[in-house]
Amino acid sequence: MKVRKSPVVFVLALTVSLAAEDYDQEPIRYSATAPQDPIAHLDQRLASGETTLVWDEQHGWLPGLLAALDIPVSSQVLVFSKTSLQRERITPERPRAIYFNDETYVGVVQYGSVLELASTDPRQGTMFYVLPSTRERRPEMARQTHECLQCHDSTSFTGGVPGLVVRSVYPDLDGRPVLTAGAHVLDHRTPWANRWGGWYVSGTGGGGHLGNQIFSAAITPETVERHHGQDRVSLAGLFDPTPYLTPHSDVVALLVLTHQAQGHNLLTRASYEGRRALRDDAVMNQALGRPAEFRSDTFRRRITSVGEALVRYLLFADEAALAGPVRGTTGFAADFKARGRRDPQGRSLRDLDLDRRLLRHPLSHLIYSESFAALPEPVLTYVHQRLLAVLASKAVDDGFSALSLADRRAILEILVATKADLPQEFAAALRR
Repeated sequence: MKVRKSPVVFVLALTVSLAAEDYDQEPIRYSATAPQDPIAHLDQRLASGETTLVWDEQHGWLPGLLAALDIPVSSQVLVFSKTSLQRERITPERPRAIYFNDETYVGVVQYGSVLELASTDPRQGTMFYVLPSTRERRPEMARQTHECLQCHDSTSFTGGVPGLVVRSVYPDLDGRPVLTAGAHVLDHRTPWANRWGGWYVSGTGGGGHLGNQIFSAAITPETVERHHGQDRVSLAGLFDPTPYLTPHSDVVALLVLTHQAQGHNLLTRASYEGRRALRDDAVMNQALGRPAEFRSDTFRRRITSVGEALVRYLLFADEAALAGPVRGTTGFAADFKARGRRDPQGRSLRDLDLDRRLLRHPLSHLIYSESFAALPEPVLTYVHQRLLAVLASKAVDDGFSALSLADRRAILEILVATKADLPQEFAAALRR
């Protein structure tokens, strides 16, 4: 006898199957989808002859690549822990250099066989590539998936999506993390005392941190002396800076890097979950004979979950306060601010504070990104509504108490003046 499954059984079976899916299945198809990120676009221009890179006898493709991608040299930061693709070539004497702008990251290791590249696709999230370090007829970017995702896809590191990882560890004399001491995933919420382990840090202020230090195998977080590596305006004596474009690893660049790396991950997670929620409701609506536009309670909970996490992050709701003024050693702070869109009063979301927090007007510059604009409609609507509710609030006891009423007003005014695709309710709120 043929047994007909009830809708309840169908729902349970569907739920189990969806729990086992990953981002290489519909509706994401990460590996199979042609990327649309800055590295992919540059590779297309190189292939057509529209753009060329000039080989530098000392630094190979690096200077030309940074220029082609509009990445400032002042963004250089240096990490000496063995925590990347070419880990065996990295030591405290030969740190890995990372350069970045809002969407693209370039990693370089001395004597490495490749340059390591990561770039943000508006819908698919972070894409990974390698560029051979040898001089070829023309440089070609080779996309990487599974090899890079062994580290760059982690529930604890990236939120379960292909993403960026910035960690603080306790490195030994060779740069290997002392695993028994643990590690910290870095972003603007990380307490200062847990930051920068395995990184070189040039700059002053902020409090004691783990940067610029080597640890013994017996180290524990409770026994660390966090002031030994702070307030170094020069990294002289720690390594030979000659092979690098600059002798710096600017603390302000590190602050921006850690903020936006996790921001990209949250944008990707919100995009993926929004598309999956839409797909799941469409399947269930068809199975249960509901109208196509019906939205389930489960759908709303899923959108709220990723949307609220993104709103809190963009507004720096849980930012760890700086213990004192932070000052870098390069022109990175000026370079970062110069890229800002400014309102009639000359204010920008890229204006830095650096005395008690990262930004003078705490709303992330990632709100201008293509990744933000490409969020699925239900997620984007939720985020816009919540941003407006917070920024137009007349009280600060709403879970965003770090934002004063003056902060909120300033951010709202800057947004309305500089972001053309905002819902009209934002401008209307200024007139109330």
